[in-house]
Amino acid sequence: MSHSAARHVRLLSLAVIVAAAAACAARVPPMPPEPVAPKYPAFVFPGAPGGVDPVTGERQVRGWRFLQAGDLRNAEREFGDGVRSQPDFAPAETGMGYVALARRQMPQALDWFGRALMSRADYAPALVGRGEALLALDRYPEALESFEAAAAADPGLDLAPRVQVLRLRVVQDQVATARLALQRGDLAEARARYETAIAASPESGFLYRELALAERRDGQLDAAGAHFRKAIELDPFDVRAHTGLGATLEASGDLSGALAAYEAAWALEPSPALDGRLGELRARIAAAALPPEYQQIGDAAAVTRADLAALLGVRLEDWLASSRPQPRLITDAHEHWAAPYIARAVQAGIIEPFPNHTFQPDVEIRRGDLALVISRMLDLIAQARPSAAAAWRSSGPSIADVPRSHLAYPAVAQAVGAGVLDVSGGAFHLGRPVSGAEAIAAIERLAAIAGPAPVAPVSVVP
Repeated sequence: MSHSAARHVRLLSLAVIVAAAAACAARVPPMPPEPVAPKYPAFVFPGAPGGVDPVTGERQVRGWRFLQAGDLRNAEREFGDGVRSQPDFAPAETGMGYVALARRQMPQALDWFGRALMSRADYAPALVGRGEALLALDRYPEALESFEAAAAADPGLDLAPRVQVLRLRVVQDQVATARLALQRGDLAEARARYETAIAASPESGFLYRELALAERRDGQLDAAGAHFRKAIELDPFDVRAHTGLGATLEASGDLSGALAAYEAAWALEPSPALDGRLGELRARIAAAALPPEYQQIGDAAAVTRADLAALLGVRLEDWLASSRPQPRLITDAHEHWAAPYIARAVQAGIIEPFPNHTFQPDVEIRRGDLALVISRMLDLIAQARPSAAAAWRSSGPSIADVPRSHLAYPAVAQAVGAGVLDVSGGAFHLGRPVSGAEAIAAIERLAAIAGPAPVAPVSVVP
């Protein structure tokens, strides 16, 4: 080949190379201007940190402008070049995540944002992007966590409205799911859902109350009590939290604490149900404080005079106190466990001591003895409420084994007429021993007839 021909070939090759380079340059569009209305306003610009080389910083800006202009292909090229030129570069990885997010490729987006956060755990743009991807996947609790982390990492971001709405959504969804779990008896799932809701809204007292209810159903009384108290701390006017705490403490055996909780609920919202609960609990507390001998009366095959005095002293204490006391000398009951009750029953004239001034507390009670004691209590009640006594005083039942001429008939007739004692097959059985269960039932019926004691003292009619 001649020298001129070789020169011609070289010039032609150079022209081809220049043309190819020009063609490539033509395929790279110029950086678009910053958009007036960004395509994705919720995205946060993953700016390069100070100190990086200008080319890297410009590449991030170019990629971001392409992205906000809707040119995802060129945005991906710019951010991808940044990832290839500088591995583990969180801003470029975040940019790639936003491109995937714009394409609704959520798994890929989460992968890119996760890579960025491995490089910089507190990188706010990646945290916001991750939150957006999780939100699109309906993974609300995780999305909320990501947005809250972004707000903590960069307080200048205006994430408060989004976080507030998301918290409400998380609470609503978790509470609804927890209640469904309770309905099907899945207590573990219910607790987990309530705990997630509390993490989203830790100042909502009702969430602690509902969690406590689930824990109580699951037998976790200590945890339930703590969460009821937290609910009350956040909302002192939550009646259901007070009653829930009361029921929990009652179940755990803390009767005094339960009483205080029920009283707090009653002070906020009185109700017949609470009245009944308080009355029953006070009775249980009083019974728990009684001597063990008293608590064993119900199991006795035959009650004694001391047992009967104790039953009267506990269940009809106010009525005994309302009578005019009659001083009596007793010589044999001072050291007995029922001594205070014996003294009250004797001074009220309900149980008489023997002529030798002994009480003989261990003597068994017969049905005739019980009828006489009940008759005296009915006389005491009649002094305060004569109209109520008309029914039992006008009654003259026919009793096969207690004729009207019998000395015990008036007392038996009055006890039977008032419905406190009954007859079996037409007979009363004066000499039959009285069991503990029978004595308790009779005193309970008598207490129901008596009602509240009067304020002014009354006397037993001899």
